[in-house]
Amino acid sequence: MTNIDSLTRRRLLQLAVASAATVWLPRSAWSQPKFSSNPFTLGVASGSPTHDSVVLWTRLMAEGLFSGLGRDAITVRWEVAHDDQFVRIVRTGQSQALAELAHSVHVEVSGLEADRWYFYRFMTGEAVSMTGRTRTFPAADANVASLRLGYASCQRWEHGYFSAYRHMREESLDAVMFLGDYIYEYPGGKTSLRIPSGGWVQTLDDYRQRYALYKGEADLQAMHSACPWLMTWDDHEVQNGYAGEKEGEGGPPVANFAARRVAAYQAYYEHMPLRPAALTQGLAGLTNTAPVTEMRLYHRVEFGRLASLYLLDARQYKDPQPCTPGGKSGSGYLNPANCPEWNDTRRSMLGAEQERWLHGEFARAGKGWNVVGQQTLFGPRDFRTGPGQTLWNDGWDGYSAARKRLTASLLDNAVANPVFLGGDVHENWVGHVKADYANTASRNVGVEFCGTAIVSRPGSNAKAAERLAENPHFIFAEAERKGYGVAEFTPKQLTVVLRVVDDITRSDTKIETLARFAVPAGQSVIEKV
Repeated sequence: MTNIDSLTRRRLLQLAVASAATVWLPRSAWSQPKFSSNPFTLGVASGSPTHDSVVLWTRLMAEGLFSGLGRDAITVRWEVAHDDQFVRIVRTGQSQALAELAHSVHVEVSGLEADRWYFYRFMTGEAVSMTGRTRTFPAADANVASLRLGYASCQRWEHGYFSAYRHMREESLDAVMFLGDYIYEYPGGKTSLRIPSGGWVQTLDDYRQRYALYKGEADLQAMHSACPWLMTWDDHEVQNGYAGEKEGEGGPPVANFAARRVAAYQAYYEHMPLRPAALTQGLAGLTNTAPVTEMRLYHRVEFGRLASLYLLDARQYKDPQPCTPGGKSGSGYLNPANCPEWNDTRRSMLGAEQERWLHGEFARAGKGWNVVGQQTLFGPRDFRTGPGQTLWNDGWDGYSAARKRLTASLLDNAVANPVFLGGDVHENWVGHVKADYANTASRNVGVEFCGTAIVSRPGSNAKAAERLAENPHFIFAEAERKGYGVAEFTPKQLTVVLRVVDDITRSDTKIETLARFAVPAGQSVIEKV
């Protein structure tokens, strides 16, 4: 396979744009091999919605995870319609599925009507993909009655089934915000329910195969086809505990972590409904020979006057975790009193450029809900009962000065109705964002809902009560159940429902509501209902 380091920056730009552009070729020029089986086995997806456009995604793949389609580009036709029978077609075109990008297709469909649903599909040769459903968002100045947003993270294939998505599909969502750990790079173990193919994931081929494994899950495919997704990542899309340009932990050593990270980033782009701008905005650095590599994920999108959605990247630009025990790479627990580096105000979770961007976006924030989608728990979580602190250094607790800058930005810009959504910790945590976490009487400047995993081994609730008592800015915590959250925004109120499955090891598992919360507009106070 062609790795990204063998491509010039200009060639990469050409590839990204070519795979997304609409092309018009005479039928005689179409490159369409005869397929022995349906090449759309990885499904379809949509994402990056605006008021007049959306990205449509698919990837062609021959039968079997390790099969290829050759080196030639393949012409893929696509249609967008008002109806699922494709009688009232509104847009149609052709795109090239390029071998250099794993025969993935990213179609940017523009000129659509605001605030309406569409159906779409892909075709090549005689093969037709499943039908997807997507939508545009309302125009920025539109008055909107509601937004139903699902949020999810952390889906470890070998620990169980993706059945939560089957239930999520019944929630009538406008969009899904996925907050990281779409894949895991581990080989699986003796106690795993299922063993992933391919061992440790390290090369471009490895990452492509792992995404293909996950994308083969019927429930995940069905949820991708139900509505647009807003995407960001965390660490397992590359390696557990990596931070910026510093490798993490786990697995055989690699000679060049920068090359591994670039391969992982390319594979992520190939399998997600992202705009080519995700590559091209960071093009100046997207080679493993450059001082800095980048794939630009952070952005803002409006949902009428009701909500502004901010997607952050708290992994790619972060400084290395402070005081990991034994001087190792990756994450661990620290005692701030014994970690001078923890007090370094220059350290950043988001990177200086993204911090500046976010402050600028907050400066023009609307008066509706301002929803920050980021990877992990935002508020402090002290694991030590009584005096002193024991903190996990991989999340915001390892970057307290950066957290203070972010909350100060909310205050300085008088941002209305801030809501933080997170993942990473495989547990549900619900709490208030404080101006000063060290002072329990400090004012609330927002609220946060950190979600559990779609699939991971259950944790324990044995110490939940004492951890809540130690961290009073949180009002709810639960470590055992897995699932997702649904946040419904209206001009008057935010309602959040935590939905959990009975048993991740059963493909036919049931779903139930774990807890329900309400936040009145303008108050930043969570009520359990």
